[in-house]
Amino acid sequence: MTNNKLLHGLKTRHILMIALGSAIGTGLFFGTGESIGLTGPSILLAYLIGGIIMYWVIRALGEMTVHEPHPGSFSYYAYKYIGNFAGFISGWNYWFLYIIVSMLELTATAMLFDYWFPNSQHWTITLIVLVIFTLINLNKVNIFGEFEFWFAGIKVVTIISMIIFGFYLIIFMPTDKSNIANIWSHGNFFGNGLKGFLLSFVVVVFSFGGTELVGITAAEADDPQKNIPLAINGVIFRILIFYILTLFIIMCLYPWNMINHHTSPFVDVFIKIGIHKAAMLMNIIAITAALSSFNSGIYATGRMLYNLSEQGNAPKILLKLNHNKVPNVAILTSILCIFLTVVLNYLYPKQIFAVLLSLATVAAIVNWIAILITQFAFRKKATNIQYKMPLYPYSSYIALIFFITIIIAMSNMESMKTAVYIAPIWLCCLVISYKASKYI
Repeated sequence: MTNNKLLHGLKTRHILMIALGSAIGTGLFFGTGESIGLTGPSILLAYLIGGIIMYWVIRALGEMTVHEPHPGSFSYYAYKYIGNFAGFISGWNYWFLYIIVSMLELTATAMLFDYWFPNSQHWTITLIVLVIFTLINLNKVNIFGEFEFWFAGIKVVTIISMIIFGFYLIIFMPTDKSNIANIWSHGNFFGNGLKGFLLSFVVVVFSFGGTELVGITAAEADDPQKNIPLAINGVIFRILIFYILTLFIIMCLYPWNMINHHTSPFVDVFIKIGIHKAAMLMNIIAITAALSSFNSGIYATGRMLYNLSEQGNAPKILLKLNHNKVPNVAILTSILCIFLTVVLNYLYPKQIFAVLLSLATVAAIVNWIAILITQFAFRKKATNIQYKMPLYPYSSYIALIFFITIIIAMSNMESMKTAVYIAPIWLCCLVISYKASKYI
């Protein structure tokens, strides 16, 4: 079995930067335009509330991860503390989530290239990117770690630079359109009332997708008992810097009700205030963010299939490692599914993004609910827990109520309700698959 073990190739700086960069993807660079349109300046409050909820979820995962690092993350913990059925459902749902997220990030990358090539064929871009990142993930895990370290570093440095530059423009070069009064001068704080505020949480929740990736990296990390708490404790800091401050700057630079809600607000605002070089730079960074999230998606799907195979909930061939000690069969199996993105971008280039966004949001919520439920079982059975979640069990109950509310809100959104209906069908398919697997 020694040959079937993953290597500890992710260093402290890799883990910390992956944790920093995991929350900076399409949700921030692309999805925030829609959330601003839904609720106006109160989006800042929505991200603060959503951020606190997500911090509790990641802390719930963190206490299990520090107690026993494992590449299957919460699927393994569900398997161990609840049972094989729970491990099967949560593992396959997480794999499904990251297949959808990978497809979404691929599609977003192609859409962002429209800035320079408005008539480009999206399917060709998705195919080229898919091949490149397949090769990266089939290499040693430290190659993945280095790629994420530098790409996440680019995202972090750029956002901090944009915040500083934005404050400079607002304080020293204010105009009729660019000033801090934009926060309160274009309608009330809740731009579209309470309904718009509640609906904005759907996009907010999607933006936080990927923060749980730090739990999966633990099995290939050096000293996870030290590095995982370090990474998780920075979640609140990331929310304040990457979401609240950046959106505050964006809405100060240009009136929130005049921002294009169907493209990246970071690019749109700089175009409208006449700083085209900054707009081009932000588009480049948005592409690196999408590519980084796509790279993480391939990593996550491969490791989850590897874990499911260890549990006996997937074919044993998925345990196979290549000479670089990465699960190459599991990775290539996921790549074959992600390849569907190329086909869909060829057939339905204009509709695919919205559909994938809604599916990814529902699948993510199901996974976070699974983490919280697993934590309850973990607390009953585990001893000597070193990294305890604050305010347990009240924080876990509040988070569960929050996610159920989000699903109800999605069922009232025309663009999202289809995914709400698909989710139970998908879960039923998993239940049937699990039952059928017992007879094979």
